[in-house]
Amino acid sequence: MKQPRAWQRMLSGRRLDLLDPTPVDIELEDIAHGLAFVARWNGQTRGDWPYSVAEHSLLVESLVTRLAPRTEARWRLAALLHDAPEYVIGDMISPVKAAVGPGYQELDVRLTSAIHIRFGLPAQIPVRVKTLIKRADRVSAWLEATQIAGFSAAEADRFFGKPPPEAIDGIAIAPRPPVEARNAFVARHHELEAEISRA
Repeated sequence: MKQPRAWQRMLSGRRLDLLDPTPVDIELEDIAHGLAFVARWNGQTRGDWPYSVAEHSLLVESLVTRLAPRTEARWRLAALLHDAPEYVIGDMISPVKAAVGPGYQELDVRLTSAIHIRFGLPAQIPVRVKTLIKRADRVSAWLEATQIAGFSAAEADRFFGKPPPEAIDGIAIAPRPPVEARNAFVARHHELEAEISRA
């Protein structure tokens, strides 16, 4: 019986084995390009452009800084990369993840570890950092839900928790073309890497 193909060819030319990903096959440009074309909320958002995972990632990283201003640059980089595996496995909404079961989570963990190592982070980040990123992710979900995904504030409060006013003050989500989201993701990644190098 022939084994099914478990790798994906990237635009960089790399072949990423989804069952056994290695850091050497991971490129920033592939991640940024893929995330800029993956739609959050299964594309069910307002606007002329889908709201991409690249834009969501940028928002989560900025929210980490708002929630904990003294967060080290390397952990802000981890926040930027928190959904990076979705450049190859896509963005599944929570109900679908629950239906798929533990296999999805295992795949996500393997990819996340390889991505972290590729960019100089520990394979597993500290629990306190993971908790902070998750908190920022939920605030981001609340903002997205109420601004572009059609949820009322009461519904969003119920599903994602009511965010502190100072965390969301002045944030307006406006989906943009994939090329802009991709370029912004790459630029922010480089800024954070430069900050890490200086430190």
